[in-house]
Amino acid sequence: MSKAFTIFGGTGDLTFRKLLPALYNGSVSGAESMDYQIVIIGRRDYTTEQYCELARDWVKKFARLPYSDSAFTRFAARIDYYRMDFSDPAAYAGLNQYFTDRGIDEFIFYLAVAPRFFGLIAESLAGVRGASRGKVILEKPFGETLEAAKELNRRLETIFSPEQIYRIDHYLGKEMVRNIETIRFSNPIFTNLWDARFIESVQISALEDVGVESRGGYYDEAGAMKDMVQNHLFQILSIVAMERPSDYIGSDMHSEQLKVLRALRPVGRDPIEDTLVLGQYDGYRTEKLVDPHSQTDTYAAMRLFIDNDRWRGAPFYIRTGKKLGEREMNVVVTFRRPRPDVAHNVLVIRIQPTEGVYLQFNIQKPGDTTEITQAKMDFCQSCSLENRINTPEAYERLIGACIRGEHFWFSQWDQIETGWEYVAQLRQAYEKAGLPLRNYTGGSYGPSEADDLLARFGHSWFNSP
Repeated sequence: MSKAFTIFGGTGDLTFRKLLPALYNGSVSGAESMDYQIVIIGRRDYTTEQYCELARDWVKKFARLPYSDSAFTRFAARIDYYRMDFSDPAAYAGLNQYFTDRGIDEFIFYLAVAPRFFGLIAESLAGVRGASRGKVILEKPFGETLEAAKELNRRLETIFSPEQIYRIDHYLGKEMVRNIETIRFSNPIFTNLWDARFIESVQISALEDVGVESRGGYYDEAGAMKDMVQNHLFQILSIVAMERPSDYIGSDMHSEQLKVLRALRPVGRDPIEDTLVLGQYDGYRTEKLVDPHSQTDTYAAMRLFIDNDRWRGAPFYIRTGKKLGEREMNVVVTFRRPRPDVAHNVLVIRIQPTEGVYLQFNIQKPGDTTEITQAKMDFCQSCSLENRINTPEAYERLIGACIRGEHFWFSQWDQIETGWEYVAQLRQAYEKAGLPLRNYTGGSYGPSEADDLLARFGHSWFNSP
């Protein structure tokens, strides 16, 4: 084999829960990733056989496609475990020899490690022959601050060109996120109404019903704004709001997304108390590895505007948080009412855990009456077992896209930088105004101040029926 898919951090949770199951699915379905030897790099003292036995249980539990011993045996035959301390630059001479001995000359490197190691690994790979011609996949966060993100990007680009760097945002691989553009641009009933003349508001929600669990150390350095808003949710915002790209597989889609982010109303034009609410769930400070005096936000809600011709005047509401009343991610488009005495038409694009589309519209109530009532149509993409089995998981899609050299479903540096800058400005304005973190009870929908933010402008959060 002359191709290697190499995972740094091969004994971590991401590899076991997501990457190995995705690669197994690819193996069973005959995807492009089958052509690659899988090289697992870790610090633990495993043999390849021991590692594969450990991986077997994770694949059984998390793979989308049915497990069988024969399929796993074929998959495991492509795995090789290589023990090394990837934080030691001197260890890469041995890695270079390992690849040379096996005739490997085509590389994809997946950095499933903490962000502080990204630059070190990339620079150390300069000593591996042929590595600089390969591709590198990075997990978020892409730096811990704006300045750290810029420095990381500089270090990466000393080894890899921008076209070789794939910044993975697994939300962009989700079925219904990819479906947003189809719903928008392939249905005239929505395409012709997709602007502020007909849309009153848009909501993007990403709610989690669990706390930080074992991720307290990471999360306490990030918080909801960095962990979710400036990457995942701004990406979805830009897809919902962008102009129609000339194509969906090239740079034009990124260009249209970037225009949206750059059209966000500058921080300070509206009072920050009418823009942002930050919260923290009760008991967060007693979580493992969390500072007992932490000021980290576990909840964020905001009211934003896109000041361009299409969207001027229509608010975009974003909310995300930990330990809330349910796990749900959706986009809610509320259309303007034709007159005050009828309900809004509402389109809901459900991203997780249920995938599908919900539409609420007005009809005459049955019978000899002129009374208007609401009809509801609910399409569930993920409710059938056949659809669940036949729909690739996000990591499967994105690994395949990297192999094919398709950049359009990966985050680009200029988008990341723009998002970082905007989030940093929001946070600075919030702190300068002396606004506190709002407490909320686990199992609720967040702090009451987030409800008040919308209520002041005649709106409310949409909770799924």
